[in-house]
Amino acid sequence: MSLLAAFEAKLAELKDHCAAKYPLPALRIGDKTAGLPIVQGGMGVGISLSNLAASVAREGGIGVIAANAIGMIEDDYYDDPTAANVRALRREVREARRKSEGLIGVNIMVAVDCFHQLLDAAIEEKVDFLFLGAGLPIKGIPVRAIRESGVKVAPIVSSARAARLIFKSWEKHYGDLPDAVVVEGPRAGGHLGFKPEQIDRPEFQLERIVPEVIEALGEFEARWNRTFPVIAAGGIYSGEDIHRFLALGAQGVQLGTRFVATTECDADIRFKQAYLSCREEDIVIVQSPVGLPGRAIRGPFLAAIARGEKKLFRCPSRCLESCEAGKARYCISEALDSARKGDFENGFVFCGANAHLVRAIVPVRELVAGLKQGYALACFAGALRAEYAKAAEKLKALKEEYAVTLACVRTKVQDNLRRLAEEKEAWFREERARLRERLKQIVAEYAEARARLSELDAELVFFLSRAASLNAG
Repeated sequence: MSLLAAFEAKLAELKDHCAAKYPLPALRIGDKTAGLPIVQGGMGVGISLSNLAASVAREGGIGVIAANAIGMIEDDYYDDPTAANVRALRREVREARRKSEGLIGVNIMVAVDCFHQLLDAAIEEKVDFLFLGAGLPIKGIPVRAIRESGVKVAPIVSSARAARLIFKSWEKHYGDLPDAVVVEGPRAGGHLGFKPEQIDRPEFQLERIVPEVIEALGEFEARWNRTFPVIAAGGIYSGEDIHRFLALGAQGVQLGTRFVATTECDADIRFKQAYLSCREEDIVIVQSPVGLPGRAIRGPFLAAIARGEKKLFRCPSRCLESCEAGKARYCISEALDSARKGDFENGFVFCGANAHLVRAIVPVRELVAGLKQGYALACFAGALRAEYAKAAEKLKALKEEYAVTLACVRTKVQDNLRRLAEEKEAWFREERARLRERLKQIVAEYAEARARLSELDAELVFFLSRAASLNAG
């Protein structure tokens, strides 16, 4: 086995170990639980239909069918757009149910003219989730029917203000609340809920918005004694991204771009290959006819529009009140439908900010497995960083304790030496005084002894003289 092969084998072993030790958590929304905290983003005009949604649901995520202009896959769309949309939505939901027993949701744009018809159809089909975006779902929402059908609702917002407004309106008018919230940041694909000048500003980034929305929902959770999961969306690409946003407090994530580049995605292979071919500089912000900025991949169609060319189009209905297709010189739905079919002369591709990172078209199962491994490795790395930080903190504490202990020892030694010196000095003073006193005593005794010796000497002389006198006599 080569060194590279051995390294790859060890790396694969590490990934498997991490995936087993750090599994992705489940996502609970009301009484429904997804095995994975992954929502497949709803991509309109036929990009996410039953095939993709069912494939994601089979892997434990929430598969989502996009209802926006879904009827364009029907032959009679231009005869009766609303009927075609409703019919196509019902068929795709039923097909997804046939292909999977997992959780299926429907994404509906609040601003479209047939919103209520699509909403009623989704409720009647008893989908698991309704993801309601492109507007505030606060008027005419059939909450009773929603609850009777067991459907959960998650509005899509771009700010804490919007989330608070929706929840307060539901609380006041329906005596109920949505079940979760999708927070979509400015790095998402397609139409964006931001002004062009806000897209790159730090205060509007997803990392900033998610905690703000979580905080805004806190008052409702306390008042209703319920949990309202926040699902982060827009620019989430890897397992590491999932880990990062779950760490910020989100309980789930929504991915769109990654699921386009799968074999099960319902778009034409040429649509998917546009993701593989694009470079970062090919991803641009365009102004959509509906009055919103959108993120797309440069191509022949957008180049023609930039040159001032007008595209022939049919407008079967004013699907969005704000649409100015005549001024823009094209119909956004027709352009996106053409791109779905791989016709880039008459359409263009919406994408997320990270589309240039896509390297291959893979099965949904493989993509999900990679996201699981990426999340697990991020957990492992986070655990290592936490352990390192803990060890570094302990080392710092030990160094501080060592320094304090050393200083204490030095102080004690110095104090002891000083005390010993002081004690010795006192002893020397006492000893010197004692010796001096003793010397004085010795001198006195010596003087006394000399005096006594002199006396004895005198007595001896006297005695000797008397003795000599007695001997002479």
